[in-house]
Amino acid sequence: MTTVGAVTRAALAQRRGPLLRLAGWSFAEALPAALTGLLTARAVDDGFLAGRPGVGLAWLGLLAVAVLVGALGTRQAYGLLGEVVEPFRDDLLRRVVAGTLAGATDGRGDDAAVTRLTHQVEMVRDTWAGLLMVVRGFVFATGAAVVGLCSLAAPVALLVTGPVLAGLLLFAAALPAMVARQREFVLAGERLGRDAVVAVAGHRDVTVSGAGDRVVDWLGGHVDAQARVERRLATMAAARSLSLAVGGWLPVPLLLVAAPWLLRQGLGPGALLGALVYVVRGIQPALHTLFQGVAAGGLRFVVTLDRLLKTCVPPEGSGGATAASPRDPAAPALSLRAVTFRYGPDAVPVLDGFDLVVPAGDHLVIVGASGIGKSTLAGLMAGVLRPGAGTVHVAGTPTATATAAELAAHRVLIPQEAYVFTGTVRDNVRYLRPDLDDADIGRAADRMGLADLVARLGGLDAVLRPAGLSAGERQQVALLRAWLSPAPLVILDEATCHLDPATEARLEAAFATRPGTLVVIAHRISSAARARRVLLLDGGHVHLDTHRGLLARSAAYREMVGYWAGDGVRSSRTAGRSAPLPSGSAPRSSP
Repeated sequence: MTTVGAVTRAALAQRRGPLLRLAGWSFAEALPAALTGLLTARAVDDGFLAGRPGVGLAWLGLLAVAVLVGALGTRQAYGLLGEVVEPFRDDLLRRVVAGTLAGATDGRGDDAAVTRLTHQVEMVRDTWAGLLMVVRGFVFATGAAVVGLCSLAAPVALLVTGPVLAGLLLFAAALPAMVARQREFVLAGERLGRDAVVAVAGHRDVTVSGAGDRVVDWLGGHVDAQARVERRLATMAAARSLSLAVGGWLPVPLLLVAAPWLLRQGLGPGALLGALVYVVRGIQPALHTLFQGVAAGGLRFVVTLDRLLKTCVPPEGSGGATAASPRDPAAPALSLRAVTFRYGPDAVPVLDGFDLVVPAGDHLVIVGASGIGKSTLAGLMAGVLRPGAGTVHVAGTPTATATAAELAAHRVLIPQEAYVFTGTVRDNVRYLRPDLDDADIGRAADRMGLADLVARLGGLDAVLRPAGLSAGERQQVALLRAWLSPAPLVILDEATCHLDPATEARLEAAFATRPGTLVVIAHRISSAARARRVLLLDGGHVHLDTHRGLLARSAAYREMVGYWAGDGVRSSRTAGRSAPLPSGSAPRSSP
């Protein structure tokens, strides 16, 4: 599990340059805090009390210059803040979207994802920015004030730093309780958002059934619960007030009580006044801002970010993705054991106790009537669908526990509706293998007979727009992408249904010679004739054999071959050498 601390440290490490520039301008911003007390002491002791008002005004003039430098530092610091905060927000958005899509792929709908995306990410972004400025301001302002106190007299610095440290320790001790209260608040808001979506989505049913009052009471209970949690969170203000009283206000009476002794030790009245200025104008506001910022924004940041990280996944290239597990050379390309799958708890199983082993290097074609479950089987093989019972392994890796990166390293699935995005031809075809150069792409296109297609599209630099391509062109782009994929297993789920028979035959022949394993959901019976093995799904029966073997022993397969041929049942000898059929004669398989 990625922790808040690890993600925060990674975000800071990635923005080291802007942070260093931010620190530099923070030194400039802290200049007035470092010089206010010292210049005030000099103006009083060496100027006004010594009867030299010109000298006193000169010291105050230097203070005015320091204030102007500090204002410039503040302006530049806020300008650099966006360079640190916005990339962090973008990373969180990618994580939330990736996690939500992964959950949806696994069949886990999550209405609270809307709350996370629209509310919690923005809350983390805002509190992260505020926390950076608060901590930065406290460190530089307090450090400058302590340096200034030491420049006045060491005893004065000791009188002030003791209570400040005590106040910080009190605040740190109260932080765990503050975090717990803030976590309760975030969870209550998420529950309210999720249940509100459910209520709004079902408002018609609520109205028809007359359950409006009950639903209002139900949601009202969540609102009341959130209000109670927020009130408990507000009680933690007492801990902040106590910490501020000890660290920010206690040094003032201590300095006043110790003033006679300090004056007897040779400390001038101006120096004592300067020490009070450091406390009241430097340390006290810095502590107040720190306690308020951490107790409010800091706690929201930690709790909300922790909640986001538990429900999302790191984007590719963020350093948090799980590396793909090594392939077991002895494991089959695919293994399905006692697999049962149904769409809904009360639905008839599409597959029931299904077993299949596909050895590495196999060329398997799956055929069957429309709606028999061929595409469902392809989804289970690819790990897109999870079985209700049984196990599916790809190259020895169980799909139920494999990450997206692991599955992508082992298999590539091309569905009937090919995916092409707006971008160059190059970006589209090497989407699964971004390290390939143009020469590699050209050789693959030549091998598949798609060089003319690439040229017709305008070359690798041409920008593709999905709406401007035909369905067949989209399929060919996706097939070239699958060929270039590093995955050894290719699953084509009617991926050539929009192509003419000759093009289909050429592409399937190319994939059959590609190193690895090929599984084809057949669009035409000619695909089965070219395969090494054929799997026939026939209701509750499954037949696995060669094309000729099924012709010899399966009446259902012979009937299917005759239907595809369009002229009745053929003899084994004739069907065994069946030619590609016109695309218009092929029935379409439902997903």
